Amino acid sequence: MPSVEDLLTRSIPELRELFVERSRRVPKGLLEALEVDTRQGAQQLAKRIRERYRSNRSEGQRLHTLLRFEIDLWAQGYSFVAGVDEAGMAPLAGPVVAGAVILPQNYKLRGLNDSKKILDHEIREELAIQIKQDAICWAFGFAEVEEIDRINIYHAGLLAMQRAVNGLSCLPDFVLVDARRIPQCPSPQRGIIRGDALSASIAAASIIAKTTRDAHMLEMDQLYEGYGFASHKGYPTPEHCRALKELGALPIHRRSFGRVREVLGLDPVQTELFDEELEEVSVDATAAHAQ
Repeated sequence: MPSVEDLLTRSIPELRELFVERSRRVPKGLLEALEVDTRQGAQQLAKRIRERYRSNRSEGQRLHTLLRFEIDLWAQGYSFVAGVDEAGMAPLAGPVVAGAVILPQNYKLRGLNDSKKILDHEIREELAIQIKQDAICWAFGFAEVEEIDRINIYHAGLLAMQRAVNGLSCLPDFVLVDARRIPQCPSPQRGIIRGDALSASIAAASIIAKTTRDAHMLEMDQLYEGYGFASHKGYPTPEHCRALKELGALPIHRRSFGRVREVLGLDPVQTELFDEELEEVSVDATAAHAQ
């Protein structure tokens, strides 16, 4: 890194690119020098660098809080803590996919969050790539449409979670799960309500599950043209419901779901087969998932 004196010979736009847009480390003394620099824009740049400092501190605190469950388990001697979450419970088409991730201790990845809160798919993909590079191990599991229709969506979600945990290359000492418990889990486990927003490991798993399923639905879009799977990923958006009515149901449509059965002229499935929490969500509630 050049000295403060050398940096001050550069233009303000050059310094802005380095220390704001590219977030390079700010050498000691540069911020104070910019605050007394008489050039136009220098003090504004100093202000933006201070805002960056505050943002970094806030993000660091958020990520530390996101590790609260993991920190407690690590302190108890559980070295390998896995997070598990699923994606694709509500769609009318395609599999349900689960992710399982064991993160290094004290792992902090800027932007890590519940996948549903990350609306930019490119950012989700970038986070997924980084998580896969950094994780001690990670895996995903599918439950296919035929399994969803045979055992119902709730149990299919648990089956996908089982497969994700079993796919890990190292056995977890403890498993954190979003909102439920995995049958026949090989390790002690804890279900956390809204765990994908409260646990770093579960949040990482949610990103793996979401991006894996999205990639699969992009493949389905190539296979089945006209249904718009690339945009809605199988969720019951107005676009998808119109295509379903106009073009008919595909092999990847879930025949245990009401909207699909209606198109096929089948009787409704008895509702007692399904847990109340897993009734088909409204179109409005699925908009964020389809992004």
